[in-house]
This record gives sequence, C-alpha cells and structure tokens, in this order.
Amino acid sequence: MEDIIKVENVAKGYAKHHVLQNLDLNIKKGECFTLLGPSGCGKTVLIRLIAGHEVPDAGKISIDNTTVADSSSGEYIPPERRGLGIVFQDYAVWPHMTVYENIAYPLKMEKRPKDEIDKLVMDMVEIVGMKGLEKRLPSELSGGQQQRVALARALVSDPSVMLLDEPLSNLDANLREEMRFEIKALQRKFDITVMYVTHDQEVALAISDRIAIMDAQGHIRQIGTPYEIFEKPADLFIFKFMGIANFLAVKEANGKFVVGNGNQEVPWEAPQGKAAAWVAAFRPSDVEIHREGPGLKGIIHRANFLGATMDYAIDIDGESLRTELLTHEAINNNLMFKEGDECYITFRSLLWFDAEQLKEVEEQ
Repeated sequence: MEDIIKVENVAKGYAKHHVLQNLDLNIKKGECFTLLGPSGCGKTVLIRLIAGHEVPDAGKISIDNTTVADSSSGEYIPPERRGLGIVFQDYAVWPHMTVYENIAYPLKMEKRPKDEIDKLVMDMVEIVGMKGLEKRLPSELSGGQQQRVALARALVSDPSVMLLDEPLSNLDANLREEMRFEIKALQRKFDITVMYVTHDQEVALAISDRIAIMDAQGHIRQIGTPYEIFEKPADLFIFKFMGIANFLAVKEANGKFVVGNGNQEVPWEAPQGKAAAWVAAFRPSDVEIHREGPGLKGIIHRANFLGATMDYAIDIDGESLRTELLTHEAINNNLMFKEGDECYITFRSLLWFDAEQLKEVEEQ
C-alpha cells in the first residue's frame, strides 16, 4: 500500500518546551493507524499539525502526495483545503443546529446543490443509526448519539483521511466499547484512512491495523501491528505501557537464576547476555497457578472474586505478581484459593530485561 500521510523530520515546540523533535511517520492508504501514548506526549500536537491547526517549526508534512506544510519553503495549506474529516474529544457539534444541519454543514460550505446535500445527509443519518432523530438538537441526544453526529459530519464529504483525537474519552465504558467497533466498521465500509489518537490501550488494540507508541518525550518507540506491539515489544517502556505488567527481580547465584531474596530457580529458559541484575517480565495471562509443584512456591497475598474471574496477588520470596483466571475454571480445577494459601507458579512465557532499564522507565 502507498503512503497517504508522510511526516518528515517534524519539530514543534512552545516557548522553551520542545514537544516534538525530528519526528518521522508514514501512514498507509486505507489503514487504521493509531498514535498511542501517555497524556502530554505530543499525540494531539501531531494530529493538529497534520490537520493544519498548527504549523511545524521544522520539517515537512504531505497528504496524498501533496505538500501541506513545509517549514523550509514556508508552504502551508489551510485545514479546509486538506480534504480531511476531523472528530475531536468534545464532539464539537453545533448546539444550535439539528442533527441534519450539523451533518449538512460541511456540504453547505462546499456549496453543494440542495438535492445532493439532502441525499448525502439522509444516507449518512441512516448509516450512523440516527434515522428518525435528524430534527433533534444536540441537547436532546445522548453522548453516544452526539458522537455519531460528529462522525457523520466528518464522513459526509468523503474525506481522504479521518483524524480522530480521543473521540471516545467522554463516553462511559459500555458506550466506548460499542463505539470503537462502530468506528472500525465505518472505516471498512468507506475504505477510508483513519488516524486515531488515544491513551487507551484496549481501543488501540481493538481497532488498529498498526500502532505507533509514543513516550513522554514525544519519541516514537515502536510501530507495529497490535500483535507485534503486545507480544513483541521493542523495549521495557512499551511492555510496561501496554496493559498490566508483572516484574520479578531475578539475580544470578552460583550459576543459577533465582527469584528475589530466595533461592528458587526460575522455571524458564535463563536470560541471555550480561546484566548486574535481571527482571522477568510477563502478563497476568502468562501465569499458570497450581496447588502443588513443579514451579515457584508462593503465598496468596490477596484473593478477589470479580464475578467472571478470580484475581490473585501472589508473594514469592519478597517479590509480588498478579494473575487472573476464569472463575468456572478455578472452581472446576480446585484453584479457588484463600489469602495465606500456598500455591505453585509456572509461566507460559517470559521476557527478560536488564533491571536498570526498569529503573529508568519508572523514573520517566
């Protein structure tokens, strides 16, 4: 697939604060590409630069083989001429306009014929599930309905790219889950390129073809498919950022690798390379818990019944880890533990990192 957005050596700062520096990014035509990172890392600044609401201090931005901003030449194309659909966190629907009028607004700005506007708007009303509500004002709509209006308004002009900046953050958990799948369905239906900005890992994993992980300094640490990002993280920052992470301190003693301040050997392939100290990194889903060995002996520190799942915190020689298992599996396999019970732990998978890296990440 060819690139539809190219960001080349872009920098942006405010006063003495450098938000982005020497940033390069290519987004392919027709993909759903997500910028994922902690709050304040520069995600929104980057999407505003692409949209044309900000001008880069350095570098060049191209959309569909057209240069839209170039600091060296001073070239700049305003937002309304970039062929983009944009949906922001706060919906930004016009409060004094009906659903119909909000969706029709960009078409009226383009001076489309009235009959064409009416057909396009009503088609879009039906596509986003708002049929029968076209005469309502935003104040008469739920948050999810307002978000659908914002999506319809952004799509109605058939843009080449949709920019979505945290569009679901103001919705409750159930609506967020529903809307993320609707956004993916709309992207496929219109075969449109989507650039999505979020700090929500679950949303990013659910809708993305590729994800770019940004750190607090505005650097892109890894770009890959959801599977690559989650299962093959480029570094410890990405592993820690992507969901719940467990870390066990491991030291080398007499040619063996043992956990914490005890003498239990790690039941997994030993780390390769040299480090003064190691951490074994894994997800709760990588942990297998048993009533008896083999494995690392631990003590149940906390046992929480969460309905469909049991959540356990386990102490092993001064180290702590967390695991979950389905309640019905715990019942069927005699794995309903109480606080203070002994257990044994093995691992489906482990990643090894230098312990110094963990300190650096925690200090960021």
